[in-house]
Amino acid sequence: MRFRLLRRRLTISAPRMAVRSALPWPFRWAVLAIVLGFCAAIGLWAFEFGKDIAGLEKGSKEELLQLRAEVTALRSELVNVKAERDEAQSVANTAGTLVTAEKASHEKLLAQVKQLEADNRLLRDDLGFFEKLIPAGSVEGLAIRGLQAELIASTTLKWQALVMQPGRNTQEFNGRLEITFAGTVNGKPWTSTLPDGPMPIKVKQYGRMEGELALPPQVIVKSVSARVLEGAVVRATQSIKL
Repeated sequence: MRFRLLRRRLTISAPRMAVRSALPWPFRWAVLAIVLGFCAAIGLWAFEFGKDIAGLEKGSKEELLQLRAEVTALRSELVNVKAERDEAQSVANTAGTLVTAEKASHEKLLAQVKQLEADNRLLRDDLGFFEKLIPAGSVEGLAIRGLQAELIASTTLKWQALVMQPGRNTQEFNGRLEITFAGTVNGKPWTSTLPDGPMPIKVKQYGRMEGELALPPQVIVKSVSARVLEGAVVRATQSIKL
């Protein structure tokens, strides 16, 4: 029996024995905390030392300051560019307004020049017409001067006449002007008057009358006659041949 007990103790099947430390558990936790704190301090020191060696933190601060300075400079330059843009836009708008006003003034002046040229031509025509109509000697009473007619188209005849009443203190004449056209159509006699009949006229010293007559096809006008009527009385006549 003793042999069996001795063999059990010396073999694997012998009972296990646990060796426990005699240190109390608060002391063990304090030692563990000190070790962990020491390891953390060493790790932090190594990290900061690595950053200083690599120059990362210093470079980052310098780059940040440089970027801030560049942003400030760009903002200032942008403000200046906007101010210059606004000034240039204002100058361009002013120049555009001036150009528009100058163009309108130029066009107005051209229109006035054209109108003056047309008025000058008309005055010259009137002067030449009156110079031809005024007789060399004296004229007494109402008279028709310068009866004229011309074809301005194949079927349109333009006529004009000047009715004169010499004198400074003459009374205004109220009457009618009758125009008669004579000719041939296809070899046969043809006559016509103004479409609306005799033309009412009022003359103080002189009055210029004119108009157009539409001619039928194949009409040949050979003469034009004008009469000034006061009621049924003929005050002046004139005839021309074409």
